[in-house]
Order: sequence, then structure tokens, then C-alpha cells
Amino acid sequence: MIQTAKDFLARSFAPCSTIAILLRTESPAKTQQRVVTLEHALAPRYLGWFAHENHAGANIYVAANPLRSGSRKRTKECIDNVRHLYLDIDEDGDARLAALRASDGLPVPSAILSTSPGKYQVLWQVEGFDFATQEITLKRLASAFGGDPACTDCNRVLRVPGFANRKYSPAYFVAAEYPSDTTYSPADFRLPDVAAIAALPLRGTARSSGTHKDSYSELDWAWVCHQLARGKDAGKLTHELASRRSDKPNPLYYAQRTIDVASARQWLLEGLSVEEVTNMLKIRREAELPATLCSARAREIAATAERMVARRKLA
Repeated sequence: MIQTAKDFLARSFAPCSTIAILLRTESPAKTQQRVVTLEHALAPRYLGWFAHENHAGANIYVAANPLRSGSRKRTKECIDNVRHLYLDIDEDGDARLAALRASDGLPVPSAILSTSPGKYQVLWQVEGFDFATQEITLKRLASAFGGDPACTDCNRVLRVPGFANRKYSPAYFVAAEYPSDTTYSPADFRLPDVAAIAALPLRGTARSSGTHKDSYSELDWAWVCHQLARGKDAGKLTHELASRRSDKPNPLYYAQRTIDVASARQWLLEGLSVEEVTNMLKIRREAELPATLCSARAREIAATAERMVARRKLA
């Protein structure tokens, strides 16, 4: 546990960096913060103290970016430079992570933290970013891949892997993987601008408008349901929808998910069980996705469709 945390901190910050460690207990509400050098944070007595507090119920976080030498607070004004870009994925985690990995507009992440079941924090170690460029890039990341749009501040904190997420019972131990050792520049992130994204539904939810017209996604949904009801092949339909929606950051992911949710809903309405629907979704995508991800995705989509059918019956 302590070694995992030590490895993460040592990989994430340059020697002699000033970093902020935050310890937060939910009940009773209590927050402690230590602003120390990286070397102090890696010392056995500090790591041992973090472990003791975590065992007693505190969640352990670290600021994503280093602080100016001599700082005592973790305010935006105290941040020294942009060390990381980050994305919080709290919904539909496995599918969104798969879309992120498949995107040709993003470099390979430096670290992926599994913070709780199906939830992730994705990090890219960077250089050459000023604070304004970081913030706009974080907004683009959140909009394009369904991350938390509130997590765009330069003084954002991240969970430290190796310690337990105490918001759950039993506690969930935060894990990390490190797909890349590369440090990236702004040119490595090729994302649509926020204005273009804002014109489209975020997280698949329709945006209201003064004229109350259907959003593009709602029109896609109606069209897909109609085509499936007519017996259109799902594979051909996927490629057709992806071609129609080239404006999406990841058209293929968008098309696969839309068609699979619509198919699952149709199968449930036809009387199939959730287990049968899950298995059919797995079979449909097993040649395209890793087995574990394919299974998790199928279960999540079947559950989503089941909720849709339940709401339809109550309407």
C-alpha cells in the first residue's frame, strides 16, 4: 500500500517539488493539509502517517500541480506550474475509458487511477501549458469524453493510489496503471473547441432550446429505433450512424453505444430477460473489445435499457 503511493508520487512530480497533501474525513467532517517538498512526503514517517490516517477513516489526496516554493496554502495563486491534465470519469466509466483509449485526438495517458468501481481519474503529464490553456483543454476533455466538467481548476486534488477510498463500505483501494512515460505538449491534444461541443448534447442528454426542437442525438435515437424495428442489421447501422455523426469526438463509440442501448431496449420490450440481453450484447461486441470490458459494458447497457423500459411503463 505505502509503496504504491510512494511510486505514484515519485512518478508524478519532479524532485524538490512543493506539493500539497490533503486528508479529509467524512464523519466527523475534518480536513488536514500538509504543504511539503516531495522528499518530505516520500519519507517513511510521512507515508506511515498517511497510512495511519487512512486506516482511521481519512481519504488521501494530492494536488495535481506543484506549488510555489514557500507556499502554505493550495490556492490557485500558489500553483507554480501545470504538471498534469486530468479527467474525472464518474459515469459509464468502462465504456468512456474505452472511447478515450480509442481516440486519435488524445495521447496515451500517463496514469489511470481506478478510484472506485467503474470510476476513474485519467492523468497526462505535460509541459508547456499555461493556466489558461490548461483550463480550456480540461473543459474540452470533459465535454468530449463525458468527464466531470467541474474538475477544471489548476488546484484540483487527486486521490493517491495505494490508499483506501473510505466513501465506500467496504473501502475500495485506489489502484493505478501507467500506460506511458511520455511528457506531452499542447500540440498533442487535438480536441474540438468548447463552442462546437456546446452546440451538441453533453453526456447524451438533450439540451433545452427556445424552440423545443429535438436535439441531433434525439433525432439519431428515433431514427435508430425505427431502423432496428424494421430489422436493419446492427453492424451496417453502426457504420451508417458513425458516418452521419462525424461531428462527434468519437463517432464510432457514439454509434455503437446508441445502437446497443436501442437494441437492448427493443429486446427487453420483446420479452427477453436482462441476462439474455446482456449475453447478446457481449456476443455482438466480443470481437471488438477486450473480454472484461465487453462484459462490463454489456451489463451496464442492459441495466440502462432496463431503467428506460421501467420509466416507459410508468409513463
